[in-house]
Amino acid sequence: MLEQRIQQHFIDSADLKYHAAQALSHPIAAAVQAVLACVTSGGKVLACGNGASAAEAQQFAAFCVAGFERERPELAALALTADSTLLTAAAAASQDAAQQFARQVRALGQAGDVLLALSVTGNDANLLAATEAAHERDMTVVVLTGRTGGKLAALLRETDVLISVPHDRAARVREVHALALHCLCDGVDAQLLGEQEIP
Repeated sequence: MLEQRIQQHFIDSADLKYHAAQALSHPIAAAVQAVLACVTSGGKVLACGNGASAAEAQQFAAFCVAGFERERPELAALALTADSTLLTAAAAASQDAAQQFARQVRALGQAGDVLLALSVTGNDANLLAATEAAHERDMTVVVLTGRTGGKLAALLRETDVLISVPHDRAARVREVHALALHCLCDGVDAQLLGEQEIP
């Protein structure tokens, strides 16, 4: 029974990825162009998310700075989820915790930068506030969400990018988010360094 359950996870994940490939290739390509335009003009990517999505934001920032699969110059990126002192300062000062990422966006973000926000539901209050702050700074917003895009989808402008995984289960959505981020990193590298055979 347990082994069958495990096998079903693999099957379900592979099936979703197969069916999502065509639907998500266009928005992921748009995200590649947004990040590329940002970093080649001296801008930076600010990445954020909650829980497991926070870890994905940190991993993406690491791929930008330390490299993905090829050697290349560092790309400016910062995970807004990584500074525990800053993240808990709002709680300690009885400030609105929903502003924890927005404050960082207002402090660090500039016109031409990109905000990368990851959320399964698209309804996280702190990501909604960060998106509004990014728009105030004239930044492009790239959002990775689940099926509906939630409230985040409604906030996006024409120049923003929505990568909405067509599924409701959090584990499946996060698995596709991880793949989408890999595609994003690979796409940026391919545009910067030229095409390379995928081993």
